[in-house]
Amino acid sequence: MKTLIYYFFKLFVKTGLFFYSKKIIVVGSEHIPKKEAVIFTANHPNGLIDPLLIATHIKRRTNFLVRAAVFNNVIIAKFFNLLGMMPIYRIRDGVQQLSKNEEIFNKCQLLLKNNKTLLIFPEGTHKKDRAIRPLSKGFTRIIFKTLDSFPDTKINIVPVGITYQNLSNYPSKTAIHFGLPILANDYYNEQNINQSVKDIKELVSNQLENLSVHIEQNDDYKTTLSNLNNAQVDFTKVNQINAHIRSKKILTQKKRSINYALPFLLLIILNSLVPYLIWKLLSKKVDEIEFIDTFRFGVNAILFPFFYCVQSWAIGIFFGWKLALVYLLTSLFLILLYTKLSPTPPSK
Repeated sequence: MKTLIYYFFKLFVKTGLFFYSKKIIVVGSEHIPKKEAVIFTANHPNGLIDPLLIATHIKRRTNFLVRAAVFNNVIIAKFFNLLGMMPIYRIRDGVQQLSKNEEIFNKCQLLLKNNKTLLIFPEGTHKKDRAIRPLSKGFTRIIFKTLDSFPDTKINIVPVGITYQNLSNYPSKTAIHFGLPILANDYYNEQNINQSVKDIKELVSNQLENLSVHIEQNDDYKTTLSNLNNAQVDFTKVNQINAHIRSKKILTQKKRSINYALPFLLLIILNSLVPYLIWKLLSKKVDEIEFIDTFRFGVNAILFPFFYCVQSWAIGIFFGWKLALVYLLTSLFLILLYTKLSPTPPSK
């Protein structure tokens, strides 16, 4: 039953992301081992939308660790458990809560022992900066404890780089790059754990810096980012952008393109005034830019289809079900037209 629920919501979320995103580019998914244990280690620029995008574009069923704060509501916690989400506690959640991580780590070990997959964000926190931040050693602890308990388990680490054109605007393009598997067993030295941790973190970090847009966070960071933004570059062309960054060339500035799809947006708002106003009201309560996409997608993926179904039901009663079906399909098609035809919002 849990498996059925998981794949139902995976399909629901993936369909929602298709309507929400101008384009989702997936590169390197063929690198993912099909049967052995896999830990996906991804960068984390954009709240809960990151694991949703990655998990829905992996064929294998994926479990993932997310910050414990999202499990505060009992009903939401049960729903997240069904989707394979597990809470990870940090010092900011309270020192006394850290002991709960031991149970979660044990679950992760059993998953890997049974050749399942696990998605982890080793940077520890989300942040929109276009840079790979220092990695925590939590994921290496899970790997090494699993190998201690189940030494015959082969554990592959697959780095995942996720890059958004603009993580705060709708619609946006996203690129998901899967790296080459790293067999953790080859780098595990029981006699020198510290060196093993350092080696694996370095290997993962190096791949992530090539799998997503990476600007060194030094004195030139803001200047480099401003140069790229002013040139209206396509950040989802990761290899090309990283080459520009390394070359340190000043790019030609470009003007923002005209949004000829704007009339579609106006029609969508008129047709969806109630859910649109609800979202505008709720958006004022989102105080982290990295969670704007998460809440906008979550609210709209539920409210808009529900509202269209209610309106279709009303039309069906008064004007017939054929017209109701035409209305429903037209409403969804309008959103799809705007999402796919609208120019990509410039990055900030």
